[in-house]
Amino acid sequence: MQREKSNTSVNLERIRNTAEDLLHAHKAIAFTGAGISVESGIPDFRSAMGLWSKYSPDEYATIDAFRANPRKVWKMLAEMVGLVMHAEPNLAHVGLADLERLGKLHAVITQNVDGLHQAAGSRNVIEYHGSNATLSCLSCGCRIGTETLSMGDLPPTCPQCRSIMKPDVVFFGEPIPWEAHRRAVEAATTCDLVLVIGTSSLVYPAADIPIQAKESGAKVIEINPESTPLTPQVSDYILQGRSGEILPRVVETLKTLMGQ
Repeated sequence: MQREKSNTSVNLERIRNTAEDLLHAHKAIAFTGAGISVESGIPDFRSAMGLWSKYSPDEYATIDAFRANPRKVWKMLAEMVGLVMHAEPNLAHVGLADLERLGKLHAVITQNVDGLHQAAGSRNVIEYHGSNATLSCLSCGCRIGTETLSMGDLPPTCPQCRSIMKPDVVFFGEPIPWEAHRRAVEAATTCDLVLVIGTSSLVYPAADIPIQAKESGAKVIEINPESTPLTPQVSDYILQGRSGEILPRVVETLKTLMGQ
């Protein structure tokens, strides 16, 4: 009786498969979620250490909750801002930036608001759920950079009208920024390969992006610690494990195939 392959040997084979698929792809993109930033010290919102274990999304993460009691919501936002301000890109972020530099990755569509893809060197980043880099006043529209804040300044107030400001991230109940949505759909429907990394694929409409890519003829490759709803029906295959370990090996294998 032939023994079933170990997860390690399967991944070794699929790392080479991924590198070969990237080598031959005409337009590859990546779609990332909170899991890619866990190795940078930012817990997944839904994990045991994530923000939703401390703060109810209904009370702290809806636009109605913010409008009703912005000071209360800023208790949660202050923790999020603190985590993001001190986080550094990990090897998975760097790996995607390397793929772009090699000319083998067209764009990164991310659900994350932490800016770590840009910090790692990725240039074409579509921030589907907004960005933690800026804050806006819902009263007068004034916008400022988050880097101007100190943790003692929270909650921040508008320099023009003194209203409490909101990070430019998408709260539940808010629409996806139109330009980000347009660019994401365009990338998904014109690519021939998508790397799905660190996402549970449970949050819509973002979770539709890999599905749109598949329906348009793209190959879908997952890099996740566990299987997701995409795994049995949408993904061509999955590399199970930490993206910070898998992506650098994909990059090195690709470089070898390219003769670098």
